[in-house]
Parts: sequence; C-alpha cells; structure tokens
Amino acid sequence: MKNLLKFGAGCCCFLLMSCTQTGNRPLFDGKDSNQWTTSGKTEVRDSILNLSDAGAQAILKNGQYKNFTLSMELRTTAGGKGAVWFHTDSALSKGYCVALNNDRNDSVWWKMSGSLIAVRNLTKSLVKEYDWFTMDITVKGKAIAVFINGRPVVEYIEPAAPFRTGAHASALLSSGTFAIVSEGKGALQFRRISVKALDNPKEADIQAQLAQAGDEQTDPIIRLHQEDFPVLDYHIHLKGGLTKEDLVRLSRKTGINYAVAPNCGIGFPITNDAGVMAYLDSMRSQPFILAMQAEGREWVNTFSPEVRNEFDYVFTDALTFSDLKGRRTHLWIPEETWIDNEQQYMDMIVDRICGALQEPMNVYVNPCFLPNRMNDRYDAFWTEARQNKFISALAKSGKALEINNRYKIPSKAIIQKAKAAGVKFTFGTNNGGANDLGKMEYAIRMKEECGLTAQDMYKPKVKI
Repeated sequence: MKNLLKFGAGCCCFLLMSCTQTGNRPLFDGKDSNQWTTSGKTEVRDSILNLSDAGAQAILKNGQYKNFTLSMELRTTAGGKGAVWFHTDSALSKGYCVALNNDRNDSVWWKMSGSLIAVRNLTKSLVKEYDWFTMDITVKGKAIAVFINGRPVVEYIEPAAPFRTGAHASALLSSGTFAIVSEGKGALQFRRISVKALDNPKEADIQAQLAQAGDEQTDPIIRLHQEDFPVLDYHIHLKGGLTKEDLVRLSRKTGINYAVAPNCGIGFPITNDAGVMAYLDSMRSQPFILAMQAEGREWVNTFSPEVRNEFDYVFTDALTFSDLKGRRTHLWIPEETWIDNEQQYMDMIVDRICGALQEPMNVYVNPCFLPNRMNDRYDAFWTEARQNKFISALAKSGKALEINNRYKIPSKAIIQKAKAAGVKFTFGTNNGGANDLGKMEYAIRMKEECGLTAQDMYKPKVKI
C-alpha cells in the first residue's frame, strides 16, 4: 500500500512507500487511565481524562513508537495549557512536544495549540477554550506533521544537521513514549486518545525527505524559535499574485507566522464597512492574524469604530497627507512630493508623523520614511532633535513601532531610543507581491544589535 504525505509549499511532496498502518491502539477510551503513569491532579471523571493545574502529568506505560499517528479529541478550559510529548521517556529528557494552549490572554502568546515547541511556534490558535477539537500528530521518517480539526498547522522535516540551542539539544527524532503535561491554571480534558503505528520508511524515502529539508545552520528563523522569540511578520499583503493558499503553505515551510492586512481607504481595495466585513468573513478561518492597514488621514471617518475593532489590530503610516499648500501627497510617489525647502519639508514630515500617532490605531508602520530625493541623507535629516520629538510623541501615544524590512527603516538610533522609552515593536515586510517576502532579515539584525527581547514585541489581540 502507498500513501502520500504532503509537506511544504507545493513541491515538498513525499512518496512514502509501504505506509501500512500496523496497529490501532486505544490509549484512552473514556473508561480508565490504567495505561498511563499519572501524577499531580489527574483523574477520569464522566468519561473524560482531566489534567488540572500545573504539574499534572500522564506518561504512557510501555510506549515505544517511532513512526506513528497519535490522535486525540480534547479541549482546554479557562487558563488550561500544556503539551503533548512524543519520542520521549519517563523523565521527559528527550523528544519533541506540541503545545496545547487556546488562552488568548496568555503573556506567552506565540506558542498556541499545535505549535511544535521551539521549532514551529504558532501565533494563532484555530480553536477556543472549552471547544472540543481533534489533534493528530504524525511522524514518518524525518517528517513531522500536526493537524488541528483535520487541517495541517505544522509541517516540519528534521534536517541532517538540526540547529538546536543547549536548552533544546534533545529535541530530536528518535523513538519513545508519549506524555501529556499540564502547565496552566486550568484543565486539559481528553475524550479519546489513540495511536496507529506506521511502518518504517525505506532509506530512499528518508533521503528524499532530507533533500527537501532546509539548512538550519544558516536559517535565522529557527534561531528565533529556539530562543523563544515571537516569529511573526506583522505586515503582509495578498497582492502581486500572492494568494492566501500560497501564504499558508509558505508559512508551514518556513516557520514564519503572518499577519495579513488589506489596504483600507480612499483609492484602495476596501473603501467602506461592508467591504471590511466581506473581507473578514473570507479570512477568519485562516491561520493568519488579521490586521487592517488604514490609508490616508481620513480613514478614521471612513470606517466605523465597531468595524475597525473586528481586526486583531490596526496599523497606519504617515505617507499620505496634505502638504503645507494643501496638496494631497503620497510620499512614496516622486511626482507627489513637491519639495521647495528640504529642511522645511522634513519638519513637515515629522509633524505629519506626530499627527498620525494620535489616530486610533495600534502600530505605526513604514516608520520615519523619507522621499527618494532625501533618503540618501536619512541620518542627516533625522537629527537628534527630530528623533526626540518623534520618540516623545510615539511613547506618549502608546503605539507600537514597526521595524520595516522592505525599506530598512527606521534607523538603529531611532530603534534604540524607542526601546529606551518603553515602546513595543513589530517586524513588518510590507511586501509588494509573492516574490519579496524574505525572512525579516533587517528586523532580525536590528533585534540583535538593539537587544530586543520577546517582551519588547507588540501582542495582537487575536480573535477567531
């Protein structure tokens, strides 16, 4: 018998030979937990296995699985979170773990249900607390897949030379048992747990998988996951041929989570509340955080507060405004930047930025952008006094600051001042199409040079 197990962005499709399921073993069927070694507040009540409060554990007795599909039906109660381990032992000293967490108020908001911890952390859960859902974890050769309610959320191939920090050195494929660990104040509840053992793949199939694996020794994204840093590009557009299906596949391949934003405002694709709601209805089931890019200074009156609040967050820039002579300016269009006196024009830009910061949005993006004519003297125009005026207004507004990958702005000096002032940050690409997404290289470099931590990053208020 032959099965296809598909991974990656379209091309990563592995033909796994002789993938016959050799067993279907119930591990919990609502009757008892005798197959598990339990500790902490663990009990079977009303045909449900409950692990309550931090420290409760259930470790499968006599479990020795290498290639398998582990399936479960479960839910989390308020504040309930934890993980499912595989290829582990009774001491949890090795193997991988998959997160169980649907608490959108959790301060660690970047390791939601389905995350392959420290390797493919997810910033959005597709289910809510108290909702029953299914989770399936499949390991076949070097490939790991996680499904939530039948939908793939993680597809990872462990390369021949995985990148692991000391804290995660044992997060490697081998073989072993399963474990469930509760880490929150609420409960993890299971109605059904079972496992299907799979035949070992042939060596040729494993080599085919490895040929598709990424080079983690040069990949900046795995390093962010390993150091427990949110891996989210907060500023992505579906344009230039890029579809939501493309982006979903790319996210699973690269390990980058995406926040997708439509352009909303006069002269842009969405111009009213009805357009916003139609867009959101088409996107709510997707694994993306949903942001709004508010365009022009009149956006505040174009869209109602109720509709704006349907997004997970709102961002805007200061690239569209009326200049000192009342002319509508799009700062990125040379024909619409009428510059008579550069210093005077620069002062106007700073004033327009400070004005935009008063608008009811969450993140200031494309920050401190200068028109082409002036951009080659960026640091000369952004003087200490102008930086201070901007940072003071930014900190007072409570808005987050984007570190923009497309334009490589703002400068390191501005980022350092913003950090010192307690400003939160986002990483944003602002792509023009499907071919310029990148891996947030500039933002990651600024993170390293400016010492940004996970606590410095803006937390979206994610809805589903």
